[in-house]
Amino acid sequence: MKAVRTFYSENRMDETKRIIFLDTEKRHANLKIRLHYDGLTQADFFKGMMSGYIEKDELLMPFIDKLRQNFSKHGKKRLKDSKKLHRKGLENKDKFALSSSEVENIFDILEEEFPDI
Repeated sequence: MKAVRTFYSENRMDETKRIIFLDTEKRHANLKIRLHYDGLTQADFFKGMMSGYIEKDELLMPFIDKLRQNFSKHGKKRLKDSKKLHRKGLENKDKFALSSSEVENIFDILEEEFPDI
């Protein structure tokens, strides 16, 4: 990410951020073509991808795992442990039928207890 600008409004909950990064003209053109073909705007695409990533969308996560393997700054053991922990969390979610907010609290507690994972 090259630069981030913040725009403030009277209500802090309405605060927005502009996310800017650099890429080649060719890739940008290819992206615009694909988005046009799919009937999406750049904003729709990136906001959708961000939401899927933040909410750990089960269809997006295998792709994110692949990205992490190729570009992550974390070691392979940490990635493996993190994936194992996530899998156990999903198993427990199914086992105990936990709500999404309860699951989020559990992951927050695990992150506090095991910051290296």
